[in-house]
Amino acid sequence: MTLAADQGWPLHGPGLLMNSGGPCSRTRSERVRTTVLGDDDGPVRCPKVLRVAIDFGRQSPLRCVERWLRAAGFETGNEARAIVSLPDRRCICQVDPHPVPVSAGSLTALEGLGLALVLGLCTASFYDPARPVLWTTTSLTRRLVLYDGGGFYA
Repeated sequence: MTLAADQGWPLHGPGLLMNSGGPCSRTRSERVRTTVLGDDDGPVRCPKVLRVAIDFGRQSPLRCVERWLRAAGFETGNEARAIVSLPDRRCICQVDPHPVPVSAGSLTALEGLGLALVLGLCTASFYDPARPVLWTTTSLTRRLVLYDGGGFYA
C-alpha cells in the first residue's frame, strides 16, 4: 500500500482533498416539520373533527362537571353520554398549538357536558367513544384537536 507522501502528495495543508466519504463527514442535522393532520385533500386525509378546551378558571374542574351533571338531570357521565351528541368514531388527538378555551362559566350544562365528555373519552393522543368516561383534573384541562385518521389508516 502506498501512502500519499510516497506519491508526492502533501499530507496536510490548504486545499488538500481527503476522503470525505466516511460516516462522520456525512452527518447533518435538519429539522423537518410537517403533518398530515388537518389535511382534507389528496390521497392522505386526516381532517379536523373538533377543537376542545375548557377554561375552568379558579373552579375545580371535577366540581364544575358535577354541577353540570346535576343541572342537566343526570346521575353519571354514562347517562349523559347516551343523550349528548359526540363524535362517533375513534380520532387522533393532538395538543392544540393555539388553544382558545371556552370559559366554563359561559357554557350551559349540556354544552359543558358535551365538551367534558369528549375530554373524558380522550387520552393525550387518542379519542375513543367506546372507552369509559374518565374525568380527572388532567383530562378535563387538556386542550386538544381531534382528527379523523380514517383517510390515513384506511
